[in-house]
Amino acid sequence: MRPADAVIDLYQGNATAWVELRGQTLFEQPWLDRFLSITLTEGQNILDLGCGSGQPIAEYLIANGCRITGVDGAKSLIEIAREKLPEHRWLTADMRDLPPLGKFHGLIAWHSFFHLKPEDQRPMFETFSRLCQPGAALMFTSGSTHGEAIGTFEGQPLYHGSLDSTEYHSLLQTNGFGVVDHVKDDPTCGGSTIWLTQKKLRHDSSQRS
Repeated sequence: MRPADAVIDLYQGNATAWVELRGQTLFEQPWLDRFLSITLTEGQNILDLGCGSGQPIAEYLIANGCRITGVDGAKSLIEIAREKLPEHRWLTADMRDLPPLGKFHGLIAWHSFFHLKPEDQRPMFETFSRLCQPGAALMFTSGSTHGEAIGTFEGQPLYHGSLDSTEYHSLLQTNGFGVVDHVKDDPTCGGSTIWLTQKKLRHDSSQRS
């Protein structure tokens, strides 16, 4: 199986190792706080795509009053999330083929969306728009240039894909999102390339954000 097609199986077979490697250090907190500040609705519903075990990111959002729907392709990680955070909704599904979920006040795809091939990432922006209410926050991580890269996890190849920033900007605009902030290789966040965006109250793709 090619690395691009083996990502879910790799996490499925190494859930415990992933939890231990991920740890509980929340170096993403400043970005999560900015994400939360965009939609201030009390009890806001947040969709976490590629939620893993739900810790520590979903857990932090829950502590800040959010209701979480977490989705991950690895059933073993979803089972951990259900055990640790049973009052929230956890679903095993591939983000490219989601069941009906409704609309959310915010959507986060942190270190998950970038495991998709570039050709699979493009149609996801229509999905993001469909799942987000007007005014909702969308935050995701990506690569910094167009292409593919292979890392390692538990001695196995781990796939990453990315578009370039110009195409991400275009896809966001076309699907009704304005970019709030975008930082490449953020040194304060483990070198992550981060997109914080907001769905416009009125979708007009003819106007640039």
